[in-house]
Amino acid sequence: MARGKRYAEASKLVDRTKTYEAKEALEIIEKMPKTKFDETVELHVRLGVDSKHADQQVRGTVVLPHGTGKTKKVLVFAKGDKAKEAETAGADYVGAEELVPKIEKENWFDYDVIVATPDMMGVIGRLGKVLGPKGLMPNPKAGTVTMDVTKAVQEIKAGKVEYRLDKNNIIHLSFGKVSFGVEKLLENYERIIEAIIKAKPAAAKGQYIKSVSFSTTMGPGLYVNQK
Repeated sequence: MARGKRYAEASKLVDRTKTYEAKEALEIIEKMPKTKFDETVELHVRLGVDSKHADQQVRGTVVLPHGTGKTKKVLVFAKGDKAKEAETAGADYVGAEELVPKIEKENWFDYDVIVATPDMMGVIGRLGKVLGPKGLMPNPKAGTVTMDVTKAVQEIKAGKVEYRLDKNNIIHLSFGKVSFGVEKLLENYERIIEAIIKAKPAAAKGQYIKSVSFSTTMGPGLYVNQK
């Protein structure tokens, strides 16, 4: 794949044989030639677990101190007082059964996260084949199946992100924008790593964090030292 001039210039700042301290890596990212848009800074953490085993899954949520730079749209499945509560909390969309055909037949996906009260999971289950592949199914572990819809909506709006292993045992996560600057990005990164370490499964043996790297939307990757 052909790379542009900007990528080539950015690559000159990166020593591929070196593992950087997190702050140093973010300082290099800040020095890279700018794009026409505010690039997202991405984190990739390879873990020494096997996601094929249920007792070695790593999944959870963390509220980033400085958010992600993107305000997420939240859809809440709830009825009655809980629906009103969701609207007051700042949910972008609130509804129940009437939303099923809209999602199924009209391919309506103008939201980033779905929150549901437990009594609505029967309705949501009918959408499993549609929402599952898009990673939109509410889940108690992610705090998106809950009676406390106010807390769920407010945390998501404040910068709550979900982390989970892919089939290659890697967690991929956006943790801010280049414009945040080094200090804010570093604080977001440290909060995520702390959460991932706390989530270490009891069944995990040997080295838990195998490698950590940063990259931007359009830039080269940098390996980061994680003691």
